[in-house]
Amino acid sequence: MRARLLEASYEAELAAKFLEEGLIRNAAGRAYQAWKALLAALAARARDELAKVYTGMKRLRSGARISEVDWVIAFMPSSRVRPVAQVLARVFGRDVLMYTDVALNLHEYQYNGPDREGVFSRYPSDEYAKEDIERLLKGVEKVKRRVFESPLG
Repeated sequence: MRARLLEASYEAELAAKFLEEGLIRNAAGRAYQAWKALLAALAARARDELAKVYTGMKRLRSGARISEVDWVIAFMPSSRVRPVAQVLARVFGRDVLMYTDVALNLHEYQYNGPDREGVFSRYPSDEYAKEDIERLLKGVEKVKRRVFESPLG
């Protein structure tokens, strides 16, 4: 869990530097990775809740088998980010789901860039994406502080 929190901090820092340099799509990718790392740390903290949803087993390339919940927590594949966030929102608050949706929008934007028609990206310009990157970076810090640095966390 500690490694994922450090990863979230480093990715957020890198995203902020990319923003300063005007590298909006790169910043979007780093912001997404920061949120995904924080989501993995939250998932580790709420493993018991996730274990109610992810009940199967996964076979690794090495042939070893691990529980699906541990696989999801370790790898946090993009295809599982939103369903995991829905479970975590029940534990840590609905802002987890809101920030996850922003992160997924930025992930889409990272690969497709701005799209005035809204077919390949929800952002018509880099400025809209920049605003959400800043929003997500604030969210990373807010959720991290609330869950992991509070006296009750």
